[in-house]
Amino acid sequence: MPRFFVDSINGESITVCGADASHIALSLRMRVGEQVTLCGGGIDALCELTSITPEAVVCRVIETCPSSSEPDVRLRLFQAVPKGEKAEIIVQKAVELGVSEITFMLTERCISRPDAKSFAKKLNRYNRIALEAAKQSGRSIVPEVNGMLTLAQAAEQAAAADSVVWCYEKGGCTFSSLGLTAGSTIALLIGSEGGFSDSEAELLTGRGFKPVSMGSRILRCETAPLAAAAIIMNLTGNM
Repeated sequence: MPRFFVDSINGESITVCGADASHIALSLRMRVGEQVTLCGGGIDALCELTSITPEAVVCRVIETCPSSSEPDVRLRLFQAVPKGEKAEIIVQKAVELGVSEITFMLTERCISRPDAKSFAKKLNRYNRIALEAAKQSGRSIVPEVNGMLTLAQAAEQAAAADSVVWCYEKGGCTFSSLGLTAGSTIALLIGSEGGFSDSEAELLTGRGFKPVSMGSRILRCETAPLAAAAIIMNLTGNM
C-alpha cells in the first residue's frame, strides 16, 4: 500500500498537497475509494481517498495506530563529513536502521571540506534521500539531516542525550557496558576516514564521554555508523 508523510495525523480528514498529490493522481493513477497509509509523528493512518486532483488529495481517516516500525529510542547520529558519495550511503542506510536524526560535522581529519554554500546544496539531496529511505523502510517519521557543526558544537548537542557513544579506533569500552536502555535518547559520534585526532579524543573524554571500541578490525567511516546503529538497536530491543 502506498505510504505518504504528512505533518501530523489529526481529525477525520487529511489533505495531501504538492508533489505527493501529483504522484497519487498522475503517476499512481489512484481512484476515489482506494486506500493509502499516511504517516506523521510516529502514527500511521489507514485512509480512503475521497477526492483526487493533482493539486490536492483528500483522505478520510479509517483508523490510526502507533507505528510498529519506529524504535523506542531516539538515536542521533553525528557523522564527520566523508569524501565522495559515502554520505549518501550513510544517510540512506542509517534511516533504514532507525536513526532519528543525522548531523554532519567537520573534524580535523576530514578529507572532504565543503564550504557552507556547497554543503547546503548537498544537504537538500541528503534530505531527499532520507525521505525516500523512510518511505522504502516503512518509517513513520522522516529523519532530518543537518550540518555542518564543529566537533565542539556536536559534543555540546550530544551532551543533552541520556547516553553518548563515540567510536574510537584506538579502543575503549564495549557497547554492552554502556547500559543503553529503551526509551532513551542516544548520541552516536563517528569520525572521518582518519578517525578522531588525539586532541579531538581529549575533547570528547573531557566532556565525560567514554570511547567505545568497534572490535579488533578497523571499519570504514561509512561502515562504522551503520554497524554501531545496528548494535545499539539490538541492545535496546529495537531489532
